[in-house]
Amino acid sequence: MSSQDPPNDLNIKDAPGSVAVIMVPLPAQGHLNQLLQLAHLVSSYGVPVHYVGSASHNRQAKLRSHVPPSSAPGDIRFHDLPTPPIPSPAPSLSSPHKFPSHLQPAFDAALSLRSPVASFVQSLSSGSRRVVVVHDSLMASVVQDAASVPNAEIYEFKTFSAFTLCSFTWERIGMAPPPEVELDIAELISSKGFPSIQDSSTDEFLKFRASQKECKKLNSGCIYNTCRVVEGRFVDLYASATANGTATKHWAIGPFNPVKVPEKTSRRSAHWCMEWLDKQAPSSVIYVSFGTTTALSDEQIREIAMGLERSGQKFIWVLREADKADIFGGGGEARIIELPQGFEEMAAARDLGVVVRDWAPQLEILGHPATGGFLSHCGWNSCMESISMGVPILAWPMHSDQPRNAVLITRVLKIGLIVKDWMSQDDVVKSSIIEGAVKALMATEEGEEARKRAAELGAAVRGSMDEGGVSRAELDSFIAHIAR
Repeated sequence: MSSQDPPNDLNIKDAPGSVAVIMVPLPAQGHLNQLLQLAHLVSSYGVPVHYVGSASHNRQAKLRSHVPPSSAPGDIRFHDLPTPPIPSPAPSLSSPHKFPSHLQPAFDAALSLRSPVASFVQSLSSGSRRVVVVHDSLMASVVQDAASVPNAEIYEFKTFSAFTLCSFTWERIGMAPPPEVELDIAELISSKGFPSIQDSSTDEFLKFRASQKECKKLNSGCIYNTCRVVEGRFVDLYASATANGTATKHWAIGPFNPVKVPEKTSRRSAHWCMEWLDKQAPSSVIYVSFGTTTALSDEQIREIAMGLERSGQKFIWVLREADKADIFGGGGEARIIELPQGFEEMAAARDLGVVVRDWAPQLEILGHPATGGFLSHCGWNSCMESISMGVPILAWPMHSDQPRNAVLITRVLKIGLIVKDWMSQDDVVKSSIIEGAVKALMATEEGEEARKRAAELGAAVRGSMDEGGVSRAELDSFIAHIAR
């Protein structure tokens, strides 16, 4: 039995009085993607799943899905709900700590989904034994009316790592980390060695985030895109720190992403960069990508290019402008990202690397045997994909939860190295630092040790999704709970 096939006794498709699940994501790529991956996992048990959002963001989620169409179950139904027109400004290069403030109009517009989601829950409730609403942690107010529907239940999807959730919570309530946390990490948290959420977000986003807090009290449980092999103690510590006398259930059922990428002969993606990867030696290539919300200055891009060239390490660099609120919308001139003159020709002539300027199949790149490292912004989606593929991370956090994820990767799990201290985030990182960091991960004993630990952790995480594995058991438990 494959890791994608549920046990027959838990398949509830034909059970009398059906259970229906509604997924309500935040309209940003990392959030859209994770809940769509969870939708595929849930629907593989025969549970009908309804994925709701604006027409544009539903289209975005489907277009960029990592799940091969041939293996995707057919019981996910997309519902395009009305939202008001939103401005879709170009990403700002001056946004504080690179936070994607240009996406805020999309977040604000998503709050208008409250009424159509409430109507949708009501319509499903009349023909279902139970309606299960799973919402992004930043969309709690949108689903609040489901609490008044007798046969509906609300579950929160935590988009951050459990480690990050713990550190934010301990900081907020002024609590020292418990003895289970290593002394150096506890001291780092207690000494304010982490950036606060205020330091790594905008005031406007913090107000948006705070507006969701009260509605989270309506939840019946929490779901995490993490694995107990990776963060089990932090899931338990967070559950304990936030219990408040309630019996809220917690399920760590990650990784949500597929853990077995297609073989070369059956590869879903026909992207040209995969053919280049096929020709490279095992663990010889560093994959460079800063996610879908990071906008880098021309000066920083030049420094990265020089650092990669001088490192002498082979690379795949995804160089795209950050997503706009509507990735399909027109309006305004698209920024042309310029590299040093002759850089791409040099890389091609020396077979040193390739620059990808369109959408790249990240999970397949990470799962390729030639990929030996990931220079990443440490968004949690990217972290889990890299962990599940056993690839060490060269951490360069940009905003939000990313600096804390970087600490988890480099100091707790020890499956990566840091590029620079986040606290000097306003400075352009020079090519010499980038060169040294890439060499350290790809060509030193320290980097090789991180690679070995990442490979071991990746194997354990992939095994957790097999029948009898800990994440599979958590997923089985969640399905059994909503089907009870």
